Amino acid sequence: MPSHILIAHDLRDTADMALCRAAQLAKQFNAKLTLLHVLDPSKSSQEHDQAKQALDRSLTTYAPAGTQLLIRSGSKPSDTVLQQLNELGCDLLVLGAHHQRHDFFSGTSLDRIARNCPVPLLLVARNDSSPYKRALAAIDFSLCACSALGQAYRLLPETAELHALHVFEPDKGTAKQVEAQLATQKALINQLLEDEAQNLPDKGPTLSHSVEQGGILRCLQAHLKSTDTELLVLGSHGRSALSQALLGSLAQHFLHKAPCDIYVVR
Repeated sequence: MPSHILIAHDLRDTADMALCRAAQLAKQFNAKLTLLHVLDPSKSSQEHDQAKQALDRSLTTYAPAGTQLLIRSGSKPSDTVLQQLNELGCDLLVLGAHHQRHDFFSGTSLDRIARNCPVPLLLVARNDSSPYKRALAAIDFSLCACSALGQAYRLLPETAELHALHVFEPDKGTAKQVEAQLATQKALINQLLEDEAQNLPDKGPTLSHSVEQGGILRCLQAHLKSTDTELLVLGSHGRSALSQALLGSLAQHFLHKAPCDIYVVR
């Protein structure tokens, strides 16, 4: 799992939350941690100095010893972040969640990063940096969804629980036909999870799964609320209906209105 984590810090409170989570993961995996800040070129030199002072405080307060600080300038933060990911060879990007779309480092920048990030993206929305205990993975039959499940399994500590949820929207038909479709979906998911388990490490979180009938967004929201899930795992690419939805409105919904931490895997 991650050997070099990049935390993109934009000086908001959520960025310090993200830094705390990145620090926890760096400790868990004995990984290198780099903190990146992108200066807004339209700001004054005095504002730049204030930003650097604030970064020093965050680094001193929340980051482990040996954390590298990088300060770059650019009018498109997303491009700078993606460039640094490639240049540094990082294998995990951590960001703080945003709930407003007009900030310098949110909105379309977040969308661009999520769609083009070459490594898993962890969006931190919770003010809690203790090791994860409960995670939910949206699963379908795509390679991307299976890859996301495997990545999450490796990210979580052995004491955690990882639940894979497959949401099934049946074709029109009689109640008996829908029941038969549901039974088929359950059998296929059972086999899929059995196959995927063969590729997972011997030690890891407790893995469970279920199949629910209904709309994807509603089912995910209901499960998140009823189980107090801390981490939602999404695959960002794929050809199935679920993966296509995750590329569009569903992904944007959770990225911009994150009910918990969001882990997006290509």
